[in-house]
Amino acid sequence: MKSKISPRAAAKATLLLAVSLAQAQTSPFSIANTDDIKQSASTMAWDMLQYYKGNLTGQTPGILPGPPPAGDYYWWEGGAMWGTLIDYWYWTGDSTYNNEVMQSMQFQVGENKDYEPRNVTASLGNDDQGFWGMAAMSAAENGFPNPPTDKPQWLELAQAVFNTQASPDRHDSTCGGGLRWQIPFANNGYDYKNSIANGCFFNLGARLYRYTGNTTYLDWADTTWNWMWKIGFIDNKNYAIYDGAKVNNDCKDINRAEFSYNNAVFAQGVAFLYNATDGNATWKQRLDGLLKHGTETFLPKGVAVEISCENAGTCTTDMLTFKGFLHRWYSTVSQLAPYSAETIRPILATSAAAAIKQCTGAALGRQCGFKWASGVYDGKTGAGQEMAALSAVMSLLIPQAKAPVTDTTGGISKGNPNAGGGGDNALKIVKPITTPDRAGAGILTLLVVASACGIFGWMSVGA
Repeated sequence: MKSKISPRAAAKATLLLAVSLAQAQTSPFSIANTDDIKQSASTMAWDMLQYYKGNLTGQTPGILPGPPPAGDYYWWEGGAMWGTLIDYWYWTGDSTYNNEVMQSMQFQVGENKDYEPRNVTASLGNDDQGFWGMAAMSAAENGFPNPPTDKPQWLELAQAVFNTQASPDRHDSTCGGGLRWQIPFANNGYDYKNSIANGCFFNLGARLYRYTGNTTYLDWADTTWNWMWKIGFIDNKNYAIYDGAKVNNDCKDINRAEFSYNNAVFAQGVAFLYNATDGNATWKQRLDGLLKHGTETFLPKGVAVEISCENAGTCTTDMLTFKGFLHRWYSTVSQLAPYSAETIRPILATSAAAAIKQCTGAALGRQCGFKWASGVYDGKTGAGQEMAALSAVMSLLIPQAKAPVTDTTGGISKGNPNAGGGGDNALKIVKPITTPDRAGAGILTLLVVASACGIFGWMSVGA
């Protein structure tokens, strides 16, 4: 009599077979030479955009499906994706997706042309706005084709984001300064000041200074760095950058979680300032500290790992993108601070090789997961995973790429130093806050809170 196999045993055997087959698969991607890198990046860009539905009839241009529960993605990730594709165009020369970039970046500018559209107010953070602003800044620095003359221009949009964030009402006196995470006071997270919000602002200020030569941007960048250092969000001993703190107790109870994009957004901004100040020793010291800690912490054994969540399996959808920013922004660091290239570029190449090795999954048999260090597709893909792997691959083209331009070295984008929404929202003169500014902002905030209580009847779920 034949023995019977239980359904449970059969299922287990099937699972083991599937895992074995997955492990046996080889990635179709190669980074062996420039042509292979470009071909791999082209395929990966196409795969990433399969998650984008904004170019379909009845869908909203510029955003990935969401926010939750309508889909996995918050508004900011669309801006991050277009920023990635602007660099993709610049580094590969492939203009396939330029129309989608143009349509999306213009569609989402918002009513005041400062990347604060009203329909995302319920989850709008300074970091969210910052990612769209940094994408616009990349378009200006990369010489991306200009929008029609009746539309807001790339440099103007970056300045608008910066100016709204430099406004006194964003930098209140709690914790001695700094940006809060969320913009509307009714949002969950408004009581939290964090490194990524301030990092995006710092990054934009550094890049606007290099592009325009306006020292007001440098003053703001320096003010932001000094605040981060003083409050302890940047560790004064090892340059670790911690996530943030609630404003109660003067931001002293710091959440010490570390994420790769916090390190990278500051490192890239510092590299822009190092470059713009002809190798200033202070900015070099800061860059060296960030790179040493960043490579040791987030690129152990030469492969990118999101240490605060990856091994524990607790990474959110947002966090699945962070390693891509680490690769893109570190590659730019190696370009703007050439002395760092000898250290950074080999590590990024090793990490990119690990990233593509595990791109063997899902329906296409080449989609990418998140756990690069394992060497095996982890069973789940998405826009963030694809964006991160694409960024790792295309960043290898940086040695052949031109450095970001300025308005005196080939920049074609027109700016507006007073951009920022118009009317009462315009910041006519961008400058660091003074004590009278803070006092005035406090009075204004009380008035705004009193009037807005009748407008906002909800609490958002933080992104």
